[in-house]
Amino acid sequence: MKLSTKTMTAALGIAGAMSFSAAMAAPNWSGVPAKDVQLFYPGQSSWEWVLTDHPGAEKFRAGKDCAACHIGDEKNMGALLVSGKKNEAAPIPGKPGSIDAKVQFEHDAQNMYVHLEFSEGSQPNSKMDSAYDTKVTMMLDGGGVPEANRAGCWGACHDDSAGMPSAGNSDRTMYLPKTRAHLTRQGGGDALVPADALAKLKADGYSLEYWQARLNPGSPATAENGVIFDKLAATKPTAVTAEATYKDGVWSVTLSRKLDAGVGFVPLVAGKRYTVAFAIHAGHTAKRFHYVSFERSLILDQGNADFVVEKK
Repeated sequence: MKLSTKTMTAALGIAGAMSFSAAMAAPNWSGVPAKDVQLFYPGQSSWEWVLTDHPGAEKFRAGKDCAACHIGDEKNMGALLVSGKKNEAAPIPGKPGSIDAKVQFEHDAQNMYVHLEFSEGSQPNSKMDSAYDTKVTMMLDGGGVPEANRAGCWGACHDDSAGMPSAGNSDRTMYLPKTRAHLTRQGGGDALVPADALAKLKADGYSLEYWQARLNPGSPATAENGVIFDKLAATKPTAVTAEATYKDGVWSVTLSRKLDAGVGFVPLVAGKRYTVAFAIHAGHTAKRFHYVSFERSLILDQGNADFVVEKK
């Protein structure tokens, strides 16, 4: 019997654990409360589609957020979209429509940690990304991006981004709507608002931060992070640390960074409300061919939010 790479890795009982320094030692997750987050395949459902052709567009424009209507229905939505019957021009045969993840947060005096545990199921190899089997991403909004607060990742997903219906041959990355001079049903193109307007948006915190772990069974996790503003731009060197293990078909992934990582990063402080959302690329997929969650709220130490991040 021929074993897959993942099966052989699981048998060895190791997979891609990065060593943290003492200052960045990951928490003992067995004592941290976990919440279930379901991620689903979104197909070519863009921000512009949500505002116009989505059956709930009128409610959304009136102020109803995505999570308020759709949390709990991710599995059904993912199954429909991954099938190619709706909003998907290039379905991947045999791809599951959703992934269930258990998500935990914790912080210490210097760092915040997020932990995701999930099985990606039986994933066909899309052959889009030859470097990494799986990628795990968290989006973080510091309160300055209303689109993310209302719709998570959709605030940066447009009809003219790479692989979307209005993209043509463009390799355009994710971007935030207010950076564009003119936004239509087909997206915002490449024409930006004037430089002084861009500078004010950035000064007001109108940008998203992302943390990402890039994974191959049997290899150390690779960390990346960056910012989404007028485009997606990775930060070099990365401020994020990643570690991961793979065993018995389950990924266990921890991302972390300092609470105060300096200029350009969202400061993480007690009592402030943040928005997070998650994405998983599985089966060597890239760009839009991922699983996504709806938006979740987060607060450090105390308050009301989906995730209340306690200090260890």
